[in-house]
Amino acid sequence: MATAPEELGTFFTFLKVPPGPPFPAHLHNRTVCGVVCCYAGSLEEGEDAVRPLLEFGPPLFEHVGRMPYPFLQGAFDPVVPPGLHHYWKADFMPDLNDDAIAAHAEFGPQIPSVESVLHIYPTDGAVQRVAVQETAYSHREAKFVHIIAATSPDPADMPGGTAWTRAYWQALHPHSSGGAYVNFLMEE
Repeated sequence: MATAPEELGTFFTFLKVPPGPPFPAHLHNRTVCGVVCCYAGSLEEGEDAVRPLLEFGPPLFEHVGRMPYPFLQGAFDPVVPPGLHHYWKADFMPDLNDDAIAAHAEFGPQIPSVESVLHIYPTDGAVQRVAVQETAYSHREAKFVHIIAATSPDPADMPGGTAWTRAYWQALHPHSSGGAYVNFLMEE
């Protein structure tokens, strides 16, 4: 992604596939890796930009095509309706070193519920062209921000989900640049 055009926004995720449309039945409740992307430009340029993602290996499921931005923004709303219980932790990361990748390989597959996620968002490109003192958004040197989110409709699930989130975060935090995006923080 380091050479992708800035018009291509992506994030990586570990998730359990929700049991229902539009996902194929054989994937329901399976833990998978996913890449969510959005190209802000022409359809033709967008197809060229996402081609390396599609050619990386045969995807288990893909939906690439023209859609209005508000549709993409709300595409995951059915999986996280109001009233769920949440525990989130996050960090800015200077890179994805081997130890951080090993932590993802260990904890990502243990995701506790369909509603829970791990997201890794790139934060380079345009974000890093603005000087730190010019806005309230700091940590512009970070290349990634991750969010580890345990979520469930049942409060009885949260002790296990919270433990997973904390252990995952503790494995990643030594490799972070410190700090976290404020929207990804809980009461801690």
